[in-house]
Amino acid sequence: ASMRQPPPPNELTPLPACDGTTDMAILWHIAREAPELRRWLIANPRADATLLEYVAQAGGPGVTEGLEVLLTSIDPAGTDAAHGATGRVHAEAPR
Repeated sequence: ASMRQPPPPNELTPLPACDGTTDMAILWHIAREAPELRRWLIANPRADATLLEYVAQAGGPGVTEGLEVLLTSIDPAGTDAAHGATGRVHAEAPR
């Protein structure tokens, strides 16, 4: 018997993925089960370092670009460092 919870009843769309009021359990469900929505998790103010690391390693459409935007917004002067960080993460998780 599986101990996993059933998927949330809500339809998975970009809106709950980037909504700061979405429960963390749903965000983790999106991260694990909906690779096409992972890029939207990066924009969620509730996404913590653990969730962002998972998203970075798991990848998906738009994830690398989303991480570049996030890192550049945190340190606009360190654009080269931001690109280097996302390149390193990408290089560590070949698909």
